[in-house]
Amino acid sequence: MALYPLGAGAAAVNVFFASLIFSWIGGPVTSTGWSIGLGCLIGAPATWYFARHIRHLMDVADAGEEEQTGA
Repeated sequence: MALYPLGAGAAAVNVFFASLIFSWIGGPVTSTGWSIGLGCLIGAPATWYFARHIRHLMDVADAGEEEQTGA
C-alpha cells in the first residue's frame, strides 16, 4: 500500500506522455484529470506486480545468503 501513490503517479505520467505520442498520428491529448484517473486505475495492478517482483528478488537474495552461510 505504501508504494501505490508512486505507482499511480508514474502510471498517470505514462498515460499523459502516451497520449502526446498518439497525438502525432491524430489522437487526442488527455487532460490532467483523465491522466490522473487512468493512472489510479492502472497504478493498482502495476504496483501490486512491482511489489510482488521485489518480494521475489528479496526471497532469492535471502536464499543465496543462506547457501553461502551454510544455514
